[in-house]
Amino acid sequence: MTSGPQSRKGLLRIPALARAPVDLRILGRMFLHAAIVGAAAGLIGALFFYGLEWTQHVVLERLAGYVPLRALGEHASDRGEAHTFRPWLLVILPGLGALAAGLISARFAAETQGGGGDAMIDAFHRQGGVMRRRVPIVKTIVSIFTLGFGGSGGREGPTMQIGAAIGSITARYLRVDVRERRILLVAGCAAGMAAVFRTPLGAALLAVEVLYRDDFESDALVPALLASVVSYSVFISIYGESRLFAHAAHYSFVPAQLPLYAVMALVISAMATLFLGTLHFVQRRSKSIPVPVWFRPAIGGLAVGMIAAPAILYVGERIGGPGRGFGVLGGGYGAAEVAIIGSSWLPSGWRAVQLLALLGLVKILTTSLTVGTGGSAGDFGPSLVMGGLFGGAFGRAAQLILKDPSIDPGAFALVGMGTFYGGLAHVPVSSLVMVCELAGSYDLLVPLMLSEAIAFVMLRKRSLYHAQVMSKRDSPAHSHELISDVLEQKRVADVVERDRPYASFSRTSKVPEVMAKIAQNAWQDVFPVVDEAGKMIGIIDASIVRTLATESEIVGLAVADDIMQPPIELRLDDDLHDALEVMMTRGVRESPVVDELGVIVGFLDEADITRVYLETTNAIPESEQSEPSERVQSPPRVR
Repeated sequence: MTSGPQSRKGLLRIPALARAPVDLRILGRMFLHAAIVGAAAGLIGALFFYGLEWTQHVVLERLAGYVPLRALGEHASDRGEAHTFRPWLLVILPGLGALAAGLISARFAAETQGGGGDAMIDAFHRQGGVMRRRVPIVKTIVSIFTLGFGGSGGREGPTMQIGAAIGSITARYLRVDVRERRILLVAGCAAGMAAVFRTPLGAALLAVEVLYRDDFESDALVPALLASVVSYSVFISIYGESRLFAHAAHYSFVPAQLPLYAVMALVISAMATLFLGTLHFVQRRSKSIPVPVWFRPAIGGLAVGMIAAPAILYVGERIGGPGRGFGVLGGGYGAAEVAIIGSSWLPSGWRAVQLLALLGLVKILTTSLTVGTGGSAGDFGPSLVMGGLFGGAFGRAAQLILKDPSIDPGAFALVGMGTFYGGLAHVPVSSLVMVCELAGSYDLLVPLMLSEAIAFVMLRKRSLYHAQVMSKRDSPAHSHELISDVLEQKRVADVVERDRPYASFSRTSKVPEVMAKIAQNAWQDVFPVVDEAGKMIGIIDASIVRTLATESEIVGLAVADDIMQPPIELRLDDDLHDALEVMMTRGVRESPVVDELGVIVGFLDEADITRVYLETTNAIPESEQSEPSERVQSPPRVR
């Protein structure tokens, strides 16, 4: 066998090429799985949308005579004429719907209480991406009861959990590993959002960004994009393509107005803090009420009805008749659209500013009562609406104070939408992209970037989702990467055995002599071959030599040069991660370590790397480790 030096770079390149077809197959499989998740999420999202619209029509419009204030993209069909308004019925309907939802959740799937975003995030980090098969069905039903009967919340939070559960269930049936199951969960979350909110790019970015406060799940981005596109395509194939909000055809960028956007970001941050404080207050107080968990949403629903009915009576008479809604119930997207483009019933001047600000405050209260008591309604939609209302009020106020007609209140409303939710949920990039998708252009990109950055700093210590972690280093889903990071930080020089006696051979050593020395050596499996200057020029694998024992007529004629393999060139400044990869590629248990001149200075054993690995594993706090079923095993013993 001829010998010759082979660089470490070459050693790593050859296995990479050998693995390429496998990686491509895995990549193609992941894309196929993401497409399946997207199609399923799109179909179920369309069914959820229809069921919710139908329920609202029957319960709120026909029974209670309530006319929801709808955004452009919320008109599922022609509902006909409004019916007689019954405010007394509107008082009790949100409570009845929440009561039914609470009973169903408590009986079949307690994790379906609340918005759904936290449940999805927790499943990714702490449950190995596992969500129960019953979650999509139960979440759909309880959300229809909560929102269809007048609860103040959005559709997007529930569809985040529904889509994520579809991804998890799909992964279970496809029998993929834990990592791919988590990725499909994220892809399902993106697909659920894209179906009902109709911003496929923003939904995909949100799904990978909302998991962390300071990080994002980069591995899931492409599957999330694919699932989002497929889901969106399925949804618009059923309902037709339309944008959610009506808006101006163009928004002018005026650099002189950037200070106004900065001030608005401060105001929005203050309102977001008020909303989060109100939500947490309701959550604490509802837990202290001595009633069963399933009954708490009913209390919140009844309180919403008691607030909404008188407000609708009072305002409805001034904007077009009793029973005409203005965004207090449901998601409230109609109110956000009014803040963007105005309305024939919206008063002018300071009365408009007061009305929009009042609607924002009422929305804070009703959403906190619905979501904070455990109602199955999202906080994503209402957060956008609150931001739009406060942003629209600020824009109109600035226009009046400065007497500047170039100030467009609709632009401030759109920027406020992204700033409110982006700051609270720590998703500045995805909320920015979503607003641009909603506006149909990137005209507002610069003011959005400024406002999002200010809100991100101002709301740094607050979060809408308590299940979020700071970064991947804090997630049990990435606990194995902590080990990898440590191995990359450790150098071969830190653990190499320098003084241990070892056997070596020259190029002309007879094979019988080689075999005899190998038989006498208890620990060594790899034997270096060196030249006259002591530089390693090859290695002899003991397992190969032992197979030559049966070829006695050949053994007597062979020398070390005939049976040696190319050298393994591990150096003192290599990190342990690369060293382990080289050893596994060559299929050896230990390896010589050489200096800059190629002279052997010691040996690195797999046991040394394993020791560092286990020491690091034991040092990780238990709260950061994965669940037992997915805890990373020790490195395999390579022979």
